[in-house]
Amino acid sequence: MPEARGAASLLVLFFHVLAFSGVVDSATFTILNKCTYTVWPGILSGAGTAQLPTTGFGLQPGQSNAISVPASWSGRLWGRTLCAQNATEGRFVCATGDCGSPTVECSGAGAVPPATLAEFTLDGAGGLDFYDVSLVDGYNLPMWVVPRGGKGGNCTATGCAADLNAGCPRELQVDVDGGGGGSVACKSACDAFGDPKYCCSGAYSSPATCKPSGYSEFFKKACPTAYSYAFDDGTSTFTCASADYVITFCPSPSTSVKAAGDQYAEAAPAADSSEAPAALIALQASASDRTRSKPSLSVAPVALAAVWQLLQLLSH
Repeated sequence: MPEARGAASLLVLFFHVLAFSGVVDSATFTILNKCTYTVWPGILSGAGTAQLPTTGFGLQPGQSNAISVPASWSGRLWGRTLCAQNATEGRFVCATGDCGSPTVECSGAGAVPPATLAEFTLDGAGGLDFYDVSLVDGYNLPMWVVPRGGKGGNCTATGCAADLNAGCPRELQVDVDGGGGGSVACKSACDAFGDPKYCCSGAYSSPATCKPSGYSEFFKKACPTAYSYAFDDGTSTFTCASADYVITFCPSPSTSVKAAGDQYAEAAPAADSSEAPAALIALQASASDRTRSKPSLSVAPVALAAVWQLLQLLSH
């Protein structure tokens, strides 16, 4: 019976398509708090990208949280500090990195500067993930990003392991309790002064006209691989493919940067990007054999065509 043989062939084709279509996997972001205080991570998806199921939560010292992130996701994450439920209004508020949400979840709102940001575009040009740690919006706590199990790109660890709050120039400091508790964050010069030459805006909106300032150099010397101003791409953007990522607040070692008088701080020793704490390795032990396949645009039409032809044959 030709019809039966044809139906069987189409069934084989259909299951072959399902088996080898290349299902798009997700990446895992493991967010680890190694600070001695509670950190409340916030997560914001980029424009045109759906928000993740969780956009904010708390991490006690030593705690971690693994989040599944869809392929082709883009967005940023950061840490909020000194947070509490406002007794008067019942709102959740943070002294640094606040996202303006009344709850722990940020729900599509971004960080109020200053805040240290980790930025990601997964499965971008050439199938590579692009990632960086940015101090363009200022700094509030140390952060380090380590790719795990990646293939392709340079897969370099990056971030800012130094504590910049103590040595932050006075005019950039964010103080609480009238300054008695010391600086809890360090503003960017753009945020502090609003001057186009610091914001890379107006007449300074190109790499040719917007150059590093003494303030951006303060950040760059302490954290050489982090973005220090808007056109700092060359030494601050990194790539990897099919990787999971460990994002650590207060990585070890975290060096405090001190300012001498009114001189900007000298460069702090950068964290050794070739090493990672044992806890991080344990959290990502299974990452090395995970790959994220490329989507096949022809899979869905082929599968549908096979099903349609099968139904047509079976109906006769």
